[in-house]
Amino acid sequence: MALNYVWIMFFVIGLVIALFKLIVFQDYEIFKKLVEGIFDASKSSVMDIGLPLIGVMTFFMGLMNIGEKAGAINFLARILNPFMKRLFPEVPEKHPAMGQMVMNFSANLLGLDNAATPFGLKAMESLQTLNPNKESASNAQIMFLVLHTSGLTLIPLSIIAYRAGGGSTNPTSVFVPLMLATTIATIASILITAMYQKLKFDKVLVFWLAGIITAIFLFASFIYSLPSQKSFATPVLLTKETFSNVLGNLILFIIIASFIIAGFIKKINVFDAFIDGAKQGFETIVKIIPYLVGMLVAIRVFRDSGALDAIIQGITWLFLKLGITGEFVPALPVAIMRPFSGGGARGLMLDVFKTHGADSFIGQLASTFQGSADTTFYIIALYFGSVGIKKVRYAIWAGVLADIIGVICAIFIAYIFFK
Repeated sequence: MALNYVWIMFFVIGLVIALFKLIVFQDYEIFKKLVEGIFDASKSSVMDIGLPLIGVMTFFMGLMNIGEKAGAINFLARILNPFMKRLFPEVPEKHPAMGQMVMNFSANLLGLDNAATPFGLKAMESLQTLNPNKESASNAQIMFLVLHTSGLTLIPLSIIAYRAGGGSTNPTSVFVPLMLATTIATIASILITAMYQKLKFDKVLVFWLAGIITAIFLFASFIYSLPSQKSFATPVLLTKETFSNVLGNLILFIIIASFIIAGFIKKINVFDAFIDGAKQGFETIVKIIPYLVGMLVAIRVFRDSGALDAIIQGITWLFLKLGITGEFVPALPVAIMRPFSGGGARGLMLDVFKTHGADSFIGQLASTFQGSADTTFYIIALYFGSVGIKKVRYAIWAGVLADIIGVICAIFIAYIFFK
């Protein structure tokens, strides 16, 4: 599939729905709303996403260059090499992309989205150097992207913060359910993409997958055992909230300091290496912005026309017609919106908090939906756009299918934990 068709689809569906509203419901404001949305999305794509990303990209691209010259990236890649080379057989064992992908996955695991994006874009750039067809996504790039969109997170910092702001008395109650849902979605994404790419599931790959799943479940059990509130007998760092807030940022700062120290020990001119890498970060952002603006404007037209609301209402109606009247249905809009817009899904989640309460079953399920997947269409535009890929092949349906599996699992997990 080409991004061109996806882009056109959003506009055409938006136009059809808008014309329907104009003719049938005499909604004379609909096209004014669409045009205002186009201008607003164009502005926010640059001002709210592109510009803030420049500083982050510049810093972390500089840091990556230090890490590569110091050998820290290759060190990380060697540790996970038995696992990574089976998922990415097209990538040579000592290629920089291996370590860059590890850095991206690590940042995602820790809930550090701002750091994950620069690492991921650098990895996509490295994978592009191995791609024989520069306009079409390679198998390795699709595997990497689908894994990224599955949203595997161990420490959902933003969800916990939103729940606390939404009045939750126990904002970390979704910690373990979120881990379980994102783990299942990630395993599903690996299996779906691996089967399409006909990867071999040998003993080593199975062992690594089992080991990763076991480690995540053990970590989840540890978090679950921690108290939610501070007390005289509980050390500050051993509550769920403080542990969640401290761990991810602590690890990231240690990585930053370790790269710089390793560069100094290897007698690298650390600052010059940083500057050389930072220049690449700015160039990457300039290359990405047109793709971001194009895709986010198209998604905005799709949303403002009412097409996404129609899909949400249609799915809800279908559930009711089938006799499925479970309590999970009011939270479904968050899950449906999530692949299209992180901000839109967040707004729906906060609305659920306001209407039903953050600690209600629906509130906790909406939180689980928000954290159990990622913004698939935004990530595709961002990552593939950064290297000029126009034909995404099966990346979209593989990512969306993994999202659907994550949603279904999130519902079952929520019933186990919150009912």
